[in-house]
Amino acid sequence: MQKATFAGGCFWCMVTPFEELPGIHGIVSGYTGGHVKNPTYEQVKTGNTGHYEVVEITFDPELFPYERLLELYWPQIDPTDDGGQFHDRGSQYRTAIFYHNDEQQELAQKTKAEVGASGRFGDKPVVTEILPADVFYPAEEYHQDYHKKNTKHYKEDREKSGRDEFIHEHWENQG
Repeated sequence: MQKATFAGGCFWCMVTPFEELPGIHGIVSGYTGGHVKNPTYEQVKTGNTGHYEVVEITFDPELFPYERLLELYWPQIDPTDDGGQFHDRGSQYRTAIFYHNDEQQELAQKTKAEVGASGRFGDKPVVTEILPADVFYPAEEYHQDYHKKNTKHYKEDREKSGRDEFIHEHWENQG
């Protein structure tokens, strides 16, 4: 088993693209990259701890290669926005790929370059960071599988966010 860690704005929206796929053995919402030990959601959401909201995915690379995770990751985000994602603003909602080994780093850099060269964002640069994996702190239990526990609120929040419209316009309509 290996780990993959992705920041793509609100971690609630980053669970569903990866769940229930063969070779994916777990997805945990949490925090990484900051300077506060054992941060709480209340601390992270201020933007003052340096943490990103992330999902940590446990996967079997024989059944679900890291490349496929990256293929799912990129179309979930606006990689040109360094101020957050969609209606979630602040440093805690920035995008990043946290690599766990040299191969992940290399593949993340390669796909970032491909996304940047694709032309789908005009002349806007891809600002998604590629960073070494840091200490991961699982978020509080009520954040885990939030889309299943609080379906109505999750759907309303996602609809308001503008994420789906962006995905449709920039990823689905451009092949």
